[in-house]
Amino acid sequence: MSTSLSGPEPATQAPGWEPVRRGLPRTPRTARNHAPITATGLLVKVILLGLVAGIAVWAAFPLIEAEHWIGLAILAVTTAGLFYLYLGRRHVPAKYLVPGTLFLIAFQVFPVLYTASTAFTNFGDGHRGSKDDAIVAIQSSSVKQVQGSTEYALSIATKGDPETGALVFLLSDPKTREVFAGDANGLRKLDAGQVTVSSLTGKVTAADGYTVLNIGQASGRSDAITALVVPTSGGAIRSNGLTRAYEGKAVRAYDPGCDCIKDNETGKTWRADAASGSFVAADGERLAQGWKVNVGLQNFSRVLTDPNISGPFFGTLLWNFAFAIGSTGLTFLLGMAIALALHSPRMRGTNLYRVVLILPYAMPSFAMLLVWRDMFNTDFGLVNNLFGLGVDWFGQTWTARAAVLLVQLWLGYPYMFLVTTGALQAIPRELTEATSVDGASPWQSFRSVTLPLLLVALSPLLIASFAYNFNNINAIWMTTEGGPFAPDNPTNGATDLLITYTYRLAFGAQGAEFGMAAAVSIFIFAIVATVSAISFRRTRKQEEVYS
Repeated sequence: MSTSLSGPEPATQAPGWEPVRRGLPRTPRTARNHAPITATGLLVKVILLGLVAGIAVWAAFPLIEAEHWIGLAILAVTTAGLFYLYLGRRHVPAKYLVPGTLFLIAFQVFPVLYTASTAFTNFGDGHRGSKDDAIVAIQSSSVKQVQGSTEYALSIATKGDPETGALVFLLSDPKTREVFAGDANGLRKLDAGQVTVSSLTGKVTAADGYTVLNIGQASGRSDAITALVVPTSGGAIRSNGLTRAYEGKAVRAYDPGCDCIKDNETGKTWRADAASGSFVAADGERLAQGWKVNVGLQNFSRVLTDPNISGPFFGTLLWNFAFAIGSTGLTFLLGMAIALALHSPRMRGTNLYRVVLILPYAMPSFAMLLVWRDMFNTDFGLVNNLFGLGVDWFGQTWTARAAVLLVQLWLGYPYMFLVTTGALQAIPRELTEATSVDGASPWQSFRSVTLPLLLVALSPLLIASFAYNFNNINAIWMTTEGGPFAPDNPTNGATDLLITYTYRLAFGAQGAEFGMAAAVSIFIFAIVATVSAISFRRTRKQEEVYS
């Protein structure tokens, strides 16, 4: 009988099992890889996936109605992918990464791409919809009441809040007794059982699904009522006061044969210009209503070559850099100086000082900006009264710029004080003590040791602060509103940043130009990205030197 020196042979492993240490129970691989599903977890998964399905169905109908088949396909693929991912037990890392990625795409990537695409169009007032929409608007706006026009008893209604809801005309034909509801999308007949019509006035007094406005409510929205035009096959319906409406005939009509708009009274013709998205007459006159088209690099070219835009743009750009650098640099210098003073071991009561010094940072900035605007008032402002001055702070270019920089200094130094205090505490005192032993003065110690180490730690924050101040619309809009303005240029002020200039382009009194504003936004993005990339590269080199 022989004995094996190598010990007993290992037993054959059953499928699904792995070798384990002696004394430990064997665990199936499936049990280790997948935690048991609890009732709470299953309920949460069902609720969340149900919400996903509901949102997908809700979003699908507008896409189908607008015939955006690519968007519908993306929606379907995304929804199916989410169900596949979260109904299975595989791809565990993706379960955590996908939600954040979707939010990043929805709130960061998509807005940037949409802004970039808008920069290549003429999108703005008069160029918001399609060519068909423009034709309907032109014909409807030229409607005039003619002899024999149908007149209606009019009631004003909404489907929502009486003060803000979309207006609807409830129209009663006194001849046929038919009742209609009309809005900017057209006219539709209402079932007699859904409305109540007064036997005395012939007006609709109630209608299912609508809120009928009284005279006071309607008077408060008289401008919107006058502007509302209900298109019809033969013209359009417009109000005549608050109780009557008429169906007039369009003076201007579209002729598909010449692809033009003809004025039946004057005989003037405006031909469609596909390049500009407008109807243009032979003398160069353009109709106000146009349509959205792709204009290529035209918006970018206007920013660089149009004297009315390029002059203000480059002048504003220089001040924009000065404002961002000045705001960041001054707040850093003041915050660092205070942090160094309170970091001294000889300083007493530092906790009290720190609480007092960060008060500007704890207050709402928009409220403080309004307070500072009043403090710089020429007639009753605290600054002039306290120092016995008579300076028109916001009426002159350089005093207005100095004022906004002073306000930014007061608002921004607490942040720099806090971050510098944290960075100072991370610098070992042995380093500065060693320089003193070597005979260095406090200034030499600060310049050679403390400041370089502070810059290594704070450079990313300074770059972020520069990018924030470059687009700090609140600092300008709530103090000077971009002014003072030159008499010959009311669209660009001495303290305007590019962001406030862009805002005025997009929502100014001359009409919104979203395409142009988007192009300027692309320039702003490119400038800030370039400056930040260069600064971060130099920061890395600095870190390598002092690491």
